Order: sequence, then structure tokens, then C-alpha cells
Amino acid sequence: MKVHLIAAGKYHDIDFARLELLKLLAEQPDIRATVAADYADLANLAAADLLITYTCDLLPDAAGTAALGAFLRRGGRWLALHGTNSVLRFADDGVVETPDENPAFTALLGTRFAGHPPIAPFKVMVTRPDHDLTRGLRDFRVEDELYLTHRTADIDVLLHTSFTGECPEFRDRAWDEAEVPVLYERRVGEGVVLYLTLGHCRGHYDLRPLADFWPHPQRCAWNYPIYAELLRRAIRWGRPPQSG
Repeated sequence: MKVHLIAAGKYHDIDFARLELLKLLAEQPDIRATVAADYADLANLAAADLLITYTCDLLPDAAGTAALGAFLRRGGRWLALHGTNSVLRFADDGVVETPDENPAFTALLGTRFAGHPPIAPFKVMVTRPDHDLTRGLRDFRVEDELYLTHRTADIDVLLHTSFTGECPEFRDRAWDEAEVPVLYERRVGEGVVLYLTLGHCRGHYDLRPLADFWPHPQRCAWNYPIYAELLRRAIRWGRPPQSG
């Protein structure tokens, strides 16, 4: 099984996330992984069975976007984590805007990040208990960034939460959402996107240049066994049928 991992971006402890994901991949001795810091490695993407992305404010160029579409249409599987669908722009008034700067990219993903309230515990509900990725799971609570998104295509929600309140740092401030996707699938051609919004992490130095030092490292869902279980299930989901 060939896995291509892209781990890069802003305001997160990318090194921590990359290492944790590689540890999970190493549990399967037949997996061969390549690692990149952007979407430019088109050869390894084309050869992969599973693409994993843990990014923030990182967009592919036109060639990379086209390659992602081709990867999915021919049957590739894409596990998109946390900030993969995010674009962050700081306006003159200090508020964070989340423009859709690559609509073709967000159309593939099925959602576009719009904001999150301050980190706090919230409940995640099992939307589709009949699905292989969620079978046997119960509703759970987790402390993490509760990602709020705009849908850009049809998606099949597997886990969800709800949110009514404000995201004071973001232009899209006020929300009243009965179903906020936490885990969902989106089919593109013969391939599938699996998006899991959980997994924020930040170390002491990851907010530069916005802040020189972040006093309290954050691991959020990475501290919870349920998150590791979801990632392991997602890696199994990414196997091509002939691999068993």
C-alpha cells in the first residue's frame, strides 16, 4: 500500500502531527509512505493509493489541483485532516477572513473552513452508525477546535456536532448550526474524500509571527484514544480492494 502524506502549513505543530501520523502508518508493515511539505510532488501523488493531508492555509496551484482531481477520479482515496480546507487572511481590522481562493480545490473537498469558536469541550454524535468507519462507536466528548464550514459540494456526514454561538476572531462570526460535519465522505469519480475536522495541535513557537511564544502547548483530540481509533480506521479505509 502506497501512502503520500502532505504535512505543512501555518499556526500548528506540523512536526508533531507528521510524526504521529507516520507512527500510525508504521503499524502496518506493508505500507510504504512518501512525505511532502506541499502539493508539488505530483509523481508520488499519482502513484499513491491513499493521500493524507494535515495542513493549514496551504493551497495547491493549478497543476496540483488538477492532479488531485485526477487522483480521485481514477479511484484514489484522500484522508483530509483538520485544516486542509482552510485559507486564513488577516484583515486590517484584525479579523480573520476565510476567502475561497481556490474554488476547484474546495469543490473536491466538499467544504471550506469558515471559523471556529475558542477551544472547548463539545459532543460529537454518530450520524451514520451503519457505516464501516463508525460502526460500534458511541457519541463522545472531545476538547478541540470545533470547525465550522461552508459546504461546497454534496457530502455524506458520518459524525457531527452542533453549534450555536459566536466565533469572535472570524468574519463569519454568528452561527446556529444543528449539524456541523466532523467526519464525512465525498465521492469524486471512482475515488473518495474522507474529511476529519478534529486534530488541532500547537507548540510554543507555532504562532510566529503573530505571537513569539505560545505558553500552553495544545494537543486536543490527539490526547484521546477515540482520535487514534478514527485515524486507524481511516488508514484501513484507504486500502485498495486488492490489498484486503
